[in-house]
Amino acid sequence: MLSLAKPGQYYQVFLAQGICSGCASGLIFVPTMAVLSQHFKKHLAPVMTLVMSGSCLGATIHPIMLNYLLNGPLGFSNGVRVSAGFISGLLFLGCLLMRTRSPPSHSATSFTSAATKCIHDPAYLLGVAGLFFYMLWYYYPLFYLQVDSQSHGIGETFSFYSLVIMNASSFMAQFTSGMLVKKVREDTLLIIAGTGCTGLLFSMAWIKTLPGFVAIGVLYGFFSGSALALWGPILALLTPDYSELGVRMGVASAIMALGGLIGSPISGILLTSNYIWWRGAVFTGTMAFSGTIAFVLMKIQIARGSSPDAHVRERRSSTEVVVA
Repeated sequence: MLSLAKPGQYYQVFLAQGICSGCASGLIFVPTMAVLSQHFKKHLAPVMTLVMSGSCLGATIHPIMLNYLLNGPLGFSNGVRVSAGFISGLLFLGCLLMRTRSPPSHSATSFTSAATKCIHDPAYLLGVAGLFFYMLWYYYPLFYLQVDSQSHGIGETFSFYSLVIMNASSFMAQFTSGMLVKKVREDTLLIIAGTGCTGLLFSMAWIKTLPGFVAIGVLYGFFSGSALALWGPILALLTPDYSELGVRMGVASAIMALGGLIGSPISGILLTSNYIWWRGAVFTGTMAFSGTIAFVLMKIQIARGSSPDAHVRERRSSTEVVVA
């Protein structure tokens, strides 16, 4: 659809990328993560982080490929079609490899019942609140680091590859998180990642040199990649009954999507056309700090056992760490 969009027809791009691509991504992503709970119990968290690392690996390779396609002899339309064929092939391979472990149960989990349990679970609510704040700040460097570097006189070549550097660092972080989560609890790792991102987002108000942009790209990619890899394991930790994992991930993803929808536009409004960089840095840094506080409160709730199913989560998490 995007390859058929005509110049000057913004609604066509919005329909293809904004609506259809967004809906498709949501329909693909949540089931892909939820189905893992049918195959893995003791090592679900590291498996989820390993699966998530594929997104950053693709985000490292695909922009480079797409850049050469669009700026090469193929042009925009044919370049997008080649990219679509490549992605379709990978999705087809994923569909062939992904299987549910058992047929659907006749006593399927009621969405209303599972959602009601979410509302009465303080730890889950705090975790989802933290993830909402996470999405408010996550895309800021991804969208604006290139513009920031260009506004400070950094060449266009580096500006393009700054995103590649960030995604490559995120891939390494997600792969590393899969190993660390065997020894350290998911909530602890998420708090560490959130703390690192908070400091880096605030520091973006003062970067002006090439080494500074490189450092931000590498470090932010690492900490944000760790946080991105851990949202699935966190929701699994907050789900006492894995038959409800799909519902809990769906509810959380909808709220996270709202944060992703409004976060970047708010940052853009704060920046203005004059690029007042400290405003965006302060806003996103504050949101990252708020999200980290929510994760700390979530961890306290789990430790206190004040949530209805906290004892189940605590027992399962402790068992997983011992067995790993």
